[in-house]
Amino acid sequence: MSGAVTKLPADGKATVPDHGIAFGEAIRVWARVASLSFGGPAGQIAVMHRILVDEKRWIGEERFLHALNYCMLLPGPEAQQLAAYIGWLLHKTKGGLVAGALFVLPGFLSILALSYIYVLLGHAPLIVGLFFGLKAAVLAVVIEAVVRIGKRALKNNLMRGMALAAFVAIFFLDAPFPLIVLMAGLAGFIGGRAGLSAFKVGSGHASTATNIVHDRDTALGEGLPDHARPNLAWSLKISGTLLVLWLVPIGLLFAFLGPNDVFTRIASFFSQMAMVTFGGAYAVLAYVAQEAVGTYGWLKPGEMLDGLGLAETTPGPLIMVTQFVGFLAAFREANGLPPLVAATLGAILTTWVTFIPCFLWIFAGAPFIERMRGNAALSATLNAITAAVVGVILNLALWFAIHTLFGQVTRVAIIGRGFDVPALASLNVPALLLATGAAIAVFRFKIGMIPVLGTCAALGIAYVLIA
Repeated sequence: MSGAVTKLPADGKATVPDHGIAFGEAIRVWARVASLSFGGPAGQIAVMHRILVDEKRWIGEERFLHALNYCMLLPGPEAQQLAAYIGWLLHKTKGGLVAGALFVLPGFLSILALSYIYVLLGHAPLIVGLFFGLKAAVLAVVIEAVVRIGKRALKNNLMRGMALAAFVAIFFLDAPFPLIVLMAGLAGFIGGRAGLSAFKVGSGHASTATNIVHDRDTALGEGLPDHARPNLAWSLKISGTLLVLWLVPIGLLFAFLGPNDVFTRIASFFSQMAMVTFGGAYAVLAYVAQEAVGTYGWLKPGEMLDGLGLAETTPGPLIMVTQFVGFLAAFREANGLPPLVAATLGAILTTWVTFIPCFLWIFAGAPFIERMRGNAALSATLNAITAAVVGVILNLALWFAIHTLFGQVTRVAIIGRGFDVPALASLNVPALLLATGAAIAVFRFKIGMIPVLGTCAALGIAYVLIA
């Protein structure tokens, strides 16, 4: 296909690119992608690649990977941002908004419904058993993420050293996740500018396709649509609109409810998180757990695990677990509102301030993406952050293991900071056996995440009902 596009008319209004893809058909395809988006970013990106590149041939391999590399440089869930980017590339602003929103919507609705069940029926044996099994399975899934990302990122001793330093900093010294990201990114940027080969470890999401679909053979073609060319006026307009949608509600909460209200704290905390969520959902969860459990006291460690179990078993980005955190926080600090009403508002607010910035990063930067292609310093920055993220996720896995497998945990202080140490006598043997079985299924038999989660949930229910 030629990939030709129509020109901008005299009035400056962009016309629809002449690629033959109807917007209604695109909506149906994005809804299909959203409904299949289980399994974390790797699985979600694979689904998009299979449908958009291999099956529909809307875009080619080169353009898909180029867009993905750009999204990996941004804070936020890369799979959701990739959907927004491709949607924008195909159907301008409305396409990006629809694709990005549909990617989030099924997970939001699923987790909201499950959150109601959690707070209303959480003590019922069936629900207790369900989450008992999910926690054990999630532990195996997080460990598998450490191994998978480690193999991809830790190609030399420098990268392994950065991962170790990040683990020591966050686990033993309780260092904040944003600081770890900042220091790792700074080291990578300096190393990239200096041309150090140790920072050149390659992209983390290389395609495994055997039959490459070239851009010239797709609906969009090799050419760049007119609306995708750098346009400073459009970028400033859309960025300003998204900034207003993001920051004005936060300002109103501060003005009318004060800084200590739960809704104000939810909005400010998750807005900060949205700006430092490099490295994927598992890395961010370590930061969220650190703050939501330790600093704000919104939920308990075991409940954080429950939330991750919900996110793992529903479609959409894993970062949707933050919605569960906001739900519980507002439910417990309703401040005069009916608890379920407050919880629902907390879930909506959390999702809003988490994902509005994702659209901001895409729309503000996507038209200038060609200027970033092949930038060695930016690639090195991403590689260094990814290496540090391995250490952060290892901390998350150890934190989950301690709070999943042991009933009693002691906080040990070291140079003004602290870390958790389990009481060995409080080991939960059934949880250990279930987690071990899940790990064997994942590592030895390569069984998929959904079957492992489902089996562990069923075994957890059976155990609780019998015991």
